[in-house]
Amino acid sequence: MQFTKMHGIGNDYIYVNGFEQDVPDPSALAQAVSDRHFGVGGDGLVLILPSQQGDVRMRMFNADGSEGMMCGNAIRCVAKFAHERNLATGNPVRVETASGIKTIDKVITPEGRVTAAAVDMGEPILTPREIPVGMDGENIIDAPFDALGLPDGDWMQAAGLKSGMTCVSMGNPHVMLFCKDVAAVPLEQIGPIVEHAAIFPDRINLNVVSVQSPSEVTMRTWERGSGITLACGTGASAVCVAGVLTHRAGRSQLVHLVGGDLQIEWREDDNHVFMTGPAAEVFTGQWLATQT
Repeated sequence: MQFTKMHGIGNDYIYVNGFEQDVPDPSALAQAVSDRHFGVGGDGLVLILPSQQGDVRMRMFNADGSEGMMCGNAIRCVAKFAHERNLATGNPVRVETASGIKTIDKVITPEGRVTAAAVDMGEPILTPREIPVGMDGENIIDAPFDALGLPDGDWMQAAGLKSGMTCVSMGNPHVMLFCKDVAAVPLEQIGPIVEHAAIFPDRINLNVVSVQSPSEVTMRTWERGSGITLACGTGASAVCVAGVLTHRAGRSQLVHLVGGDLQIEWREDDNHVFMTGPAAEVFTGQWLATQT
């Protein structure tokens, strides 16, 4: 099987051209190729497939084999892959995902290379039932986080952890915890606890966020099914929305992630979130059938 390794600010996936190749068990393949010691290494597997609704279809699988709804960093790479391999060369390009059609405007060099893209992430979902979160109310903004089961410790004071949690879905469910120092949060310890907290029936992605100014924030992410990742596009989008809802930040934010920066804007006129960032190809290779 031929594959391509790509990443969006360090959020790396293994991409397979589903127009030409069939993957009978993508869940098992995702687990095998994602292993950073015995496989290719990545946050998961992405299949680029024909679509009856858009120009191409994206299916993405986390490193643990579970299928995800959407990935903002991966979809920019899908647009790049599809353009440079003549699968979908229109601009903008419409990509079918498990959370609906997403429209991507590509930044194309004179040589025909896609270096970056702006993604219409759609409208944020704030209703607990639709996120989903097992809590009552119209939304969850700076709500008590007792149900997360966070372990007590000096880290809370060291990180300057704020007292509430905010939940948003951008096709994937996210919970945001604001603090003064994201580096002081033991994400490897609390990430699995929050991901599997009983109030999240579909599990959850955890983002810890510090606000430098109304237009600049820093975040770290624990992704459900993948663990700590260098970047998360849906997470950055959710962070922007949460910053506005909690009156900590404005509608246009430069979001610093471990792997790089994303520009996020939550537009007031149509309620859509737009994400702009780079897409890069690392290498291509061949996966031997005997490895899975």
